[in-house]
Amino acid sequence: MYPSDMDFARESGTMLIPTRFEWPYGGRSVLISGSFTGWTQWPMTPVEGCPTVFQTICSLPPGYHQYKFVVDGEWRHDEHKPFGSSNLGMVNTILLAREANYIPAMPIPQIPPGPGSNMDVDNEAFHRVVRVSDSTLYEPFLRISEADLEMSQHRIASFMSMHMAYELLPESGKVIALDVDLPVKQAFHILHEQGISMAPLWDFLRGKFVGVLSALDFILIMRELGNHGSNLTEEELETHTISAWKEAKSYLNSQINGQGSSVPRRLLHAGPNNNLKEVALKILQSGVSTVPIIHSPSEDASNPQLLHLASLSGILKCICRYFRHSSSSLPVLQLPICAIPVGTWVPKIGETNQRPLATLRPTASLSAALNLLIQGQVSSIPIVDDNNSLLDVYSRSDITSLAKDNIYTHINLEETTIHQALQYREDPFTTYDYGNQRCHMCLRSDPLHKVMDRLSKPGVRRLVIVEAGSKRVEGIISLSDIFRFLLGI
Repeated sequence: MYPSDMDFARESGTMLIPTRFEWPYGGRSVLISGSFTGWTQWPMTPVEGCPTVFQTICSLPPGYHQYKFVVDGEWRHDEHKPFGSSNLGMVNTILLAREANYIPAMPIPQIPPGPGSNMDVDNEAFHRVVRVSDSTLYEPFLRISEADLEMSQHRIASFMSMHMAYELLPESGKVIALDVDLPVKQAFHILHEQGISMAPLWDFLRGKFVGVLSALDFILIMRELGNHGSNLTEEELETHTISAWKEAKSYLNSQINGQGSSVPRRLLHAGPNNNLKEVALKILQSGVSTVPIIHSPSEDASNPQLLHLASLSGILKCICRYFRHSSSSLPVLQLPICAIPVGTWVPKIGETNQRPLATLRPTASLSAALNLLIQGQVSSIPIVDDNNSLLDVYSRSDITSLAKDNIYTHINLEETTIHQALQYREDPFTTYDYGNQRCHMCLRSDPLHKVMDRLSKPGVRRLVIVEAGSKRVEGIISLSDIFRFLLGI
């Protein structure tokens, strides 16, 4: 968009710079008005997939510009971007460098960062170089020194070392544990009904917690049921206890690993006085999603009390809350995620050393998805169309929905498609927009602090990196990816 009375720039031969303007704070109607529009008001449009973010692209000549927004009839300026006073009150400011100063680079994220979502266009021409009103130069591809990176990581690690696991405990809530003598079939019904993907296991005879039952167990059981040579039958699930299944699972693992005997794994847990860094490392090193926080009032560890299930999401929420008002002191948080080694990305043409990103079509079999979740050691799979645009996500936790009405007893894993399996969820496959909480997305240009804030929300364990507009999948970034980067491991 560019007003007709500003065509002097084109006629004079001046290169016009496509410049994106964004209002990420919602509203019913948002317009932009500035020195480059002759202070007339021009409409902004909601970003596809993120209706609270309004944007427009204007072609501006190099030089100094002022602008304001009109939100639902009220004049506003963005306090999270450069601004100053004028005869029109407070206005945002921008100074675009002249052509001689152009630096080919990636798109710039918002500077300084704002709290709004950033589902916007991927515009290679956007802000080759931006000068703000205090004459500070910002390159579109932010860079920090090794010293700044180490300083940021050290500050975050220090915070985690000084704060304890008991700080993760909510003021109120419930933690569900299952008895090892409970039938497997009943246990998975409980997981589904309670909307959880795992639960600690309590052994009454031994008087202690001995393990966990997770969605991965259900996946393995379904594969055994589908295996004609298996000794496990649907009828046996009625009486087959969790304890018996764990023994069978241990035996199966020993056969797969080529070991003659099976050694049961000890329960991985933490105490309320373990610091957050220790808890995070336990989760990362073991590859689990949660760690039970268990307190034993006596020295002999008798009468253990299950206090909480700690997750990386809860720890990240503490980090985001602590650094929310001082994120500018951590240079690494301002970087776009495409500029740091984090996440799994779709390999570029010619790249062979990257781990491929696993995706499936809706027509793929449920068996293929389960095999990928186990053998590929991934917790979720983006479901894409023929253009590789994101439709949905199938994760390990989705498998528990098959416990509803004993669905798993009358489906064929090879014949059931991903599309059909997703229909069994409470929120079906039919909604593909950003409001669908199944598909949590971000852009490659989103700064790290925004990605961290989204991942700290309850129930969000990963973000699919998509191309704006087309939603073509570019990568995926998980909680464990974030913590491995922040802790430098």
